[in-house]
Amino acid sequence: MSLRLLTGLREIAADYDGLILDLWGVLHDGAAPLPGAVAALSALKSAGKRLAVLSNAPRRAQLVEARMNEIGLARGLYDHVHSSGEETWQHLRRRADAFYAALGRRCYHIGPPRDDNMLEDAGLMRVGAIAEAEFILNTGPSEWDETVAQYEPLLHEALARALPMVCANPDLVVVHQGRRSICAGAVAQRYEALGGRVRWHGKPYPSVYATCLAALAIADRRRVLAVGDSLRTDIAGANAAGIDSILVTGGIHADELGLAQGSAPDLDRLEAAIAASGHRPDAAIAQFRW
Repeated sequence: MSLRLLTGLREIAADYDGLILDLWGVLHDGAAPLPGAVAALSALKSAGKRLAVLSNAPRRAQLVEARMNEIGLARGLYDHVHSSGEETWQHLRRRADAFYAALGRRCYHIGPPRDDNMLEDAGLMRVGAIAEAEFILNTGPSEWDETVAQYEPLLHEALARALPMVCANPDLVVVHQGRRSICAGAVAQRYEALGGRVRWHGKPYPSVYATCLAALAIADRRRVLAVGDSLRTDIAGANAAGIDSILVTGGIHADELGLAQGSAPDLDRLEAAIAASGHRPDAAIAQFRW
């Protein structure tokens, strides 16, 4: 069955009562809303749709929402915000399963100061060296131009001590103001490849979708649509959750698909990328627009 290419969300909006929306690459680029995003959100809200924003941001949901508001995605444009960081923090604080119960409290943090909120009120003791740590909290590189290779010595040191890692953002890359930068997931993926143990939070894992679906309170999952720009996280997560999905092709796959901003993809090239990923959206759209 050929993939449906949409020119705007208005073509399918009547089929759904609620949407789960990715943030980076769909609604904004880290500094400002993407073209058409605010108008599309406004149109969806005017049509009575319930909207949950689900981000793989490694920070508390209230801070994700504050940043959204700051750059022009106002509170009235959506109903709920959830993040991989929020879920991670809740697990670190509650210690409700066997992994977290055994985790320890001495934490080595891979991440920038803006992610320090992930350690607050969670009963953790930050340490400055791997030799002192009981586990690693990975929220991602401190600088936008860092590489996974820079973390290799640290990862080998952690592996020698069999330290578990908590990854608060499964994304491998993000497009920040037009430039690709690695995320926490790229470092965690390398640690796993070396033989390290990683606990992942966020898309595509089922628990974050369960939280969003509960917030939307739409009983029939056939009436819920996920929109995202990553086959590996957004589309895979929607497939696993049993909800329809749309791939925004102008996000992190734009270079792979040879796309300029806002341009429609070549269908054969898009189908090849989808087949290679193993995760299939129900439709594709160049950008999030009405």
